[in-house]
Amino acid sequence: MARAPKSGAKSKSAAKSAPRAKSKTAAKNKKQPDVSGEQLLSYYRDMLMIRRFEEKAGQLYGMGLIGGFCHLYIGQEAVVVGMTAAGTADDSVITTYRDHGHMLACGMDPKGVMAELTGRRGGYSKGKGGSMHMFSREKNFFGGHGIVGANVPLGTGLAFAHQYTEDGGVCHTYFGDGAVNQGQVYESFNMAALWKLPVVYVIENNKYGMGTSVARASSNVDLSQRGAAHGIPGEQVNGMDVLDVLAKGGKALEHARSGKGPFILEMKTYRYRGHSMSDPAKYRSKEEVQKMRKESDPIDNLRHTILEAGHSTEDEMKDIDKEIKSIVTAAAEFAQQSPEPDESELYTDVFRETSA
Repeated sequence: MARAPKSGAKSKSAAKSAPRAKSKTAAKNKKQPDVSGEQLLSYYRDMLMIRRFEEKAGQLYGMGLIGGFCHLYIGQEAVVVGMTAAGTADDSVITTYRDHGHMLACGMDPKGVMAELTGRRGGYSKGKGGSMHMFSREKNFFGGHGIVGANVPLGTGLAFAHQYTEDGGVCHTYFGDGAVNQGQVYESFNMAALWKLPVVYVIENNKYGMGTSVARASSNVDLSQRGAAHGIPGEQVNGMDVLDVLAKGGKALEHARSGKGPFILEMKTYRYRGHSMSDPAKYRSKEEVQKMRKESDPIDNLRHTILEAGHSTEDEMKDIDKEIKSIVTAAAEFAQQSPEPDESELYTDVFRETSA
């Protein structure tokens, strides 16, 4: 799951993404970035990894090996893969409880993520965090957060840290359409605009905040303009198209990285499963879901683009799928074989040890 390499410069405008080679695919649409066949295949692999991982997590949940809440990212893969590709290693990431895809996109080990889902010692939070609470300081991933909208002030704080240390980073702060009406979100917008903080607010609008349609919950459904009162620019993005995410995400990140302040991206996306594994999703029809899968699936559409452009063959694409399935299978086996945390772990990592 590749980001651009770290920049050695210590400035607010540093660490821009490396230039990309042109391709036949990108030439069809001037709004899309110029990408090589190798990069298209990389995005395909990254999205497929998330899809297969989440499918396996759903299986383990059904077997009773994953307890508590489990929110799958199936259908939304293009959002985080495109944003990660547009960013740099200096950037930080924070998101909500639908977070497994973001972890994998940041380069976190599937074995460690799956072990945490099953509550095992080999997990990223030693089996104590579960699905919604994993972190990786090494990958600048500052967690999934279970309280709706609570990660937005934290992401704003991470942006302040980037500005204060002048490390060239931008905070990718993800949240859903169900969180946009939270008061703390607008307090964060105000502070970020006032101080011109390097943050991109990524609203993953999958059309349903839990079981409520966004049209029934928001008076203005153009969520990209929610920062207008604070002078924050925004743009709607086809969140089912990784190249559209890459292009508009790159623009937003450049805006924030250059010292112009925050930017809002509304990703128009869709989740195929319910809000969580316990949600039967009876508030929408099967025909609606099938239509989205057939016409807008981000992985299938990119696969067709790659094949049409001659960047790969059907057999090679099948080999990629087999390879990823084997990685996910190994992660599931590792998770089941990893021991459960010792009872003494209940008392660790509660307070941070500091010197007198």
